[in-house]
Amino acid sequence: MAILAECSCHKRQSVRNRRCLCGEDLDRLKRSKKVRYWIVYRVPGGKQRWEPVGYSVEEARDAEGKRRGQKRENRIFDIKPEAKMSFSELTEWFLELEKVKTKAYYPTLRYNLASFNAEFGNVIVNQIKPADLENYQAKQKRAGYSDSYIDQQIGAARTMIYKAFDNDLVGGDLLKVFRKAKKLLKRDANRRDRVLSYPDEYEQLISTLPHHTKPIVEIAFWTGMRRGEIMSLTWDKVDLEKRMIRLEAKDTKEGKPKKVPISKTLLAVLMQLPNRLRTGNVDNHAFHYRGESIKGDIRKSLENACKEANIPYGRFEQGGFIFHDLRHTFTTIARRAGVPRNVIMTITGHTANDMNFRYDTIDEEDLLKAIDQIEAYLANVSKNVSRDSIQTKKEASLNQPTP
Repeated sequence: MAILAECSCHKRQSVRNRRCLCGEDLDRLKRSKKVRYWIVYRVPGGKQRWEPVGYSVEEARDAEGKRRGQKRENRIFDIKPEAKMSFSELTEWFLELEKVKTKAYYPTLRYNLASFNAEFGNVIVNQIKPADLENYQAKQKRAGYSDSYIDQQIGAARTMIYKAFDNDLVGGDLLKVFRKAKKLLKRDANRRDRVLSYPDEYEQLISTLPHHTKPIVEIAFWTGMRRGEIMSLTWDKVDLEKRMIRLEAKDTKEGKPKKVPISKTLLAVLMQLPNRLRTGNVDNHAFHYRGESIKGDIRKSLENACKEANIPYGRFEQGGFIFHDLRHTFTTIARRAGVPRNVIMTITGHTANDMNFRYDTIDEEDLLKAIDQIEAYLANVSKNVSRDSIQTKKEASLNQPTP
């Protein structure tokens, strides 16, 4: 066991240190009760626990003595349920739940919880305080992470705590801590309006994308599907004959089944995918690279392609483009093509608040009519752009001085 002192920079170190690596005078902070103390100990099985014990070294010594006694008497687990486990242990339980595993955002959930546990994994869950979450937010901000990313990490931990509370693994005090954690990102603060122009930017981007990434971007452009829905798409959900993608509730962010029409242009793309006719034990995912299904991030490929196509890339770049903007692009093009709003919302999976929309049933015929309408609109746009380009070239040649 050991007692550690936490500096105002949140670095934990030996209580014997008089000055932190950040330059702060620890003796001065201790006298003004601004140093938080932690006790660190191992429980049976070898796992390490971190427990905050206040701002007095005397409290820390008393707590350490108490834990030593409990350890000698093998009573370290004779406390409330939430005092029996660390955040990493609770995470292990949560991620093994079958219902959680079926979520389309499961990989993202694992990633966010791993980020959260990098800071709190060894901390016993009932020891965390609202100030700890506030300090974590400030620390992540200093590290350069965006407000939305930080909110996602704490949101993932909050979801886990709610599930643990429902299963009597944690008490209401811990639930209250996470309910009090305020989001950094204000409502609609990260709302984006970037739309990829067609055909100019879209065709330039497609022409510079790697071969294995190209169909992923094409399906996003022609369907408005989310990245997670696309990356987890399997062939059993794709009906090429009837030109329809049918997603189950577990496949969508909104937790509802969804039907997405396939345009004739996209149909040709899907028909060319090399793994379309594979059966048996072969991976059934739609998108592959070098024999393996593509489940990771394609941001680097997209960034490189945008750079080559002279398209600004990145959330914080002026006019910057990101993958999610393809969803905005699809919705905008569908509206310009004259597709009814309720049909667009049905395709994209947005919730309709208007009762008239809610009771207006949209069937597969409506969806196919909508995507054909969009395709005809884009074909007309391409024709007009080509005609304007030819006219511009003619005018330029006429304005050339006669030799």
